[in-house]
Amino acid sequence: MVYFVDVLELRPVLPDLFAFPPNRATLGGTAYLILGTQGNLLVDCPAWSPERAAALADRGGVAWLLLTHRDAMAQVAAFQKALGCQVLVQEQEAYLLPGVDCQTFGSAWTELPQMTALWTPGYSPGSSCFYWGESGGVLFTGRHLLPDTQGTLRPLHHRKTFHWGRQVQSVVRLQEHFAAAPLAWMCPGANSGFLRGRYALDRAAERLADLDPQRLMGQGVGV
Repeated sequence: MVYFVDVLELRPVLPDLFAFPPNRATLGGTAYLILGTQGNLLVDCPAWSPERAAALADRGGVAWLLLTHRDAMAQVAAFQKALGCQVLVQEQEAYLLPGVDCQTFGSAWTELPQMTALWTPGYSPGSSCFYWGESGGVLFTGRHLLPDTQGTLRPLHHRKTFHWGRQVQSVVRLQEHFAAAPLAWMCPGANSGFLRGRYALDRAAERLADLDPQRLMGQGVGV
């Protein structure tokens, strides 16, 4: 396991969960590896190299590559060709992957044990979060919720945001969903440097519930 982690430059996050270094090809995005008894999962694309693909194959391969948004798609075709993995993406962004064999979903997807895809549009039309039911519940937030410069996880209003109002509505839907579902951790898909060495934020349900939709709606671009 130590050799496996070293070759892939993985950072341990939680049991059976690891983070890759930021990927320049996905605008500094953070990808994650989940080790599963029914196949390993990638959440977003780590930086591509034949050596990294070979190391993943040696450790059991990758059954699924789960994509949270359009900016996390670099080298998807290369990973699929090397590993034979299935690719899951929200239906509105599948067109960005010509030549890739994709499985798509609409509002939600629950075909993997302990894994649920949740459509959270706003950052992009097909922006999504993935919920893993281990370790008390882990939400991979992609770029829907990101750490700010203080390490606070929240939606960030950028000039490239597809639709800010929809992004805030997606926050509300997550709050409603996790009012009745366990949620211990959140793992963002970028800005990991603001977490000062961490890749998972604890007290996730509390942090999510504390987000104020009305205050968010008044948030200006770049705030």
